[in-house]
Amino acid sequence: MDRFVVEPTPLPGLLQLRRLPRADARGYLERLYDQADLSGVFGDRVVRQVNRTLTRKKGAVRGMHLQMGKHAEAKLVTCVRGKVFDVAVDLRQGSGTFLHWHGVLLDGDGSESLFIPEGFAHGFQTLTDDCEMLYLHTAAYEPGAEMGVHPEDTAIAIAWPGEITDMSVRDGSHPRIDASFKGVLT
Repeated sequence: MDRFVVEPTPLPGLLQLRRLPRADARGYLERLYDQADLSGVFGDRVVRQVNRTLTRKKGAVRGMHLQMGKHAEAKLVTCVRGKVFDVAVDLRQGSGTFLHWHGVLLDGDGSESLFIPEGFAHGFQTLTDDCEMLYLHTAAYEPGAEMGVHPEDTAIAIAWPGEITDMSVRDGSHPRIDASFKGVLT
């Protein structure tokens, strides 16, 4: 694994990856994904879908999203332009870190990615205008399997770094967690 450094986070299974670019006088080559090099991260999972998003306004929040059941997915997220505060929330039933969140700065000029396993909700806040994110998913999008949690849910209490300036109607209508929520099965 000479192209990546994998570092644990406080939430088991959630991993921060740092890419190791190969540079010379012309510039650099940076591998974003390599099945062999990342087999210790992805295991037998296969990347099934790759998505890219553009978020125009600084302060916008997207999230918190996940898929459940047989469509549960892991994802590798990378900021390719701009800067974001990227967050994953552990919603795994029975997890010792249930409802805990972890956030990292992802920068299009940096070399970091976040690997988010099944059972985690994901979202981010843009810290600059015109942020582009790249997502590698281990399951295709399935509308009937998706779930969301409100980004400002006090049960999770994500410390967003700035004022939320924009959020879709869909994300703003995600439910808040109550005492009856026991988590998702993975």
